[in-house]
Amino acid sequence: MTQDPHKMFDEWMDEAKKAETDDPTAMALATASKQAFPCVRMMLLKGHTKDGFVFFTNLGSRKGHELLENPVATLLFHWKKLRRQVRIEGAATLISDEEADAYFATRARKSQLGAWASEQSRPLPARDVFEKRIADIEARYEGKDVPRPPYWTGFRVSPIRMEFWNDREFRLHERELFTLNDGRWQSEFLYP
Repeated sequence: MTQDPHKMFDEWMDEAKKAETDDPTAMALATASKQAFPCVRMMLLKGHTKDGFVFFTNLGSRKGHELLENPVATLLFHWKKLRRQVRIEGAATLISDEEADAYFATRARKSQLGAWASEQSRPLPARDVFEKRIADIEARYEGKDVPRPPYWTGFRVSPIRMEFWNDREFRLHERELFTLNDGRWQSEFLYP
């Protein structure tokens, strides 16, 4: 039995990248408001190390507000073809500006422009308003590199719990839970 859930995650992700044709890095991100109302949405994992799991967003979005007010999150990866899922719980912290800048520079130009144009999660009166904003920003940065907006950054979820779930016949699933205690991972199996 492995005692390193990060290594196990990497192994499962490698298998998912071979088996899943559509976004094996897709994950559900659950946050909660200060009033404890949960909200979940799909995101893409953009990095994983022993320090945590990184994704990027607009701080003005609902998830941005919730993570700043209540900096905890749960991630869920579901790989249907492999009949597996991984659930990760932990503290969410902002990444460094340098890390956010480096990732932003790798994004497609249209995605960079969209980050400037979108007032994410705010009401949009009509689609053409958004398209005009994109065109205006595209004109502003014509022939120039697009810098990262100050409100666009990443979060790192540093896990304290990681559960690995394997589907089994007759709903006799296999669940292994890793819990971080005093800097060491402990594992146990759970009833399905």
